[in-house]
Amino acid sequence: MKELKPKLFSSLKGYSKQQLIKDLTAGVIVAIIALPLSIALALASGVGPEQGLYTAIVAGFVISFLGGSRVQIAGPTAAFASIVAGVVAKNGFSGLVLATVIAGILLILMGIFKLGSLIKFIPYTITTGFTTGIAITIVIGQLKDFFGLTFTHSPIETTEKVEEVIKSFATFNWQALVIGAVSLAILIVVPKFLKKIPASIIAIIVCAALVKIFDMNVNTIGDLYTISSDLPKFNMPEFSLDTVKAIMPDALTIAVLAAVESLLSCVVADGMIGSRHNSNMELIAQGAGNICSALFGGIPATGAIARTAANIKNGGRTPIAGMVHAVVLLAVLLVLMPYASLIPMPTIAAILFIVAYNMSEWREFVSIIRQSPKSDTLILLVTFVLTVVFDLVVAICVGIVLSTVMFMKRMSDVTDAYGWKEIDESNDSDSVNLKKIPDGAMVYEITGPIFFGASNKIANVIKTSDKKVIIIRMRSVPAIDATGIHSFESIIKTCRQKNITLIMSHVNSQPMKVLKKSGMYKDIGKENICENIDKALARAEEILG
Repeated sequence: MKELKPKLFSSLKGYSKQQLIKDLTAGVIVAIIALPLSIALALASGVGPEQGLYTAIVAGFVISFLGGSRVQIAGPTAAFASIVAGVVAKNGFSGLVLATVIAGILLILMGIFKLGSLIKFIPYTITTGFTTGIAITIVIGQLKDFFGLTFTHSPIETTEKVEEVIKSFATFNWQALVIGAVSLAILIVVPKFLKKIPASIIAIIVCAALVKIFDMNVNTIGDLYTISSDLPKFNMPEFSLDTVKAIMPDALTIAVLAAVESLLSCVVADGMIGSRHNSNMELIAQGAGNICSALFGGIPATGAIARTAANIKNGGRTPIAGMVHAVVLLAVLLVLMPYASLIPMPTIAAILFIVAYNMSEWREFVSIIRQSPKSDTLILLVTFVLTVVFDLVVAICVGIVLSTVMFMKRMSDVTDAYGWKEIDESNDSDSVNLKKIPDGAMVYEITGPIFFGASNKIANVIKTSDKKVIIIRMRSVPAIDATGIHSFESIIKTCRQKNITLIMSHVNSQPMKVLKKSGMYKDIGKENICENIDKALARAEEILG
């Protein structure tokens, strides 16, 4: 448990006044960036605007305090928007709270059992596929507000939203479109000239002023939501066994996505500051942060790559910056939250368009299609389509199954078994060095792992052999599985029937353990398991006499 130590405590060793000033500055700047994003992402998630701030405040503080990264900034992120919206639509906000609490417990267990390193086994094609898919779902979900459309009902699934947009497009509001276009222009152009002031803040101020001054027929947050500036209140959700069963798939989705997103953000941050995060401690912090966020009226949270990068660029180097960011947002909630009612909904949609564009990884998406093998392209496209059409759980599960099948196919392609007579391998202590194989003996070379996808290649190795001694050279066999064991048992059985002596040469560590555990070591005989091919050939000569 000594490894599970928050970075905050080690970061405070030798902490200076200069670093405190940098952390305070970075925390304030990140809070300014997080303010409109938290509100926008909460609305995209189907909850009230203040609940986005609750998440950034509570989860942001807890995750920075307990986290395994020095600079991670946590809060609501775009990756969760469509998932949260779906959970709220199906099970209500109470269902979301329960799902988030269970997800937090799962994350803590993942950290305690040191599963942080397992996240790296999710292929890059899958993370790129579902990230781009989530970006598309965010864009589709914001078309209604950007164009000021009037829907006849509230669709949940992405495909239903597309259908409703098409059906309702004749109802578009040109004034909403103008505000959306102005917001989008500000968000694209301003960052090229102003680096210190977030473009989203400028877009909100300018467009809110335009709507107010010209009395435009454009929905604002205040028109659709009742805004509260109250402090987050503790609320224990009611639950039953049936409820838990119903929301368990959603909880698992939230936990997996929080783990993947937060650890990816940590990896990016490590590269920027030359540090190294503690993945298991980070998972525990993410779990605790999500539990606290849910219990105090928030939504799921995870590490936010953009806000983490902004923290680093502005001098933040310890978790103090993330904690300051949460405190500043708390002050904003208490003082400025009523003014959020003036923010136009098309501006929120435009902000989310930019968020979706930045998270989409479209360049990586195109690069994989252009440069990678067809199998990787297939996995990418399948994950992407399933994320958009169905949901993230289906996409990840199918993507991982496809990746596993493709990997096994590649491994079976490189596994081979063949016979040889003479090989020249100069400067190799395990080479034949052109020594003649004794009459009555045959050497078979096996390369690659012997697993269920390739075991058929060795099953028929000696069935047609008329030799008295068979040597199986295994220096290029790193591993054997249960199916491989069965294949070797068949070989041993055939050898007994034909009165053939089986010799094995250069058996590596894992295969040797398997031979001993399965009992084949005794069946073959200690004297017939040789260190290298020279000793195996000598043993064959001894047997043949």
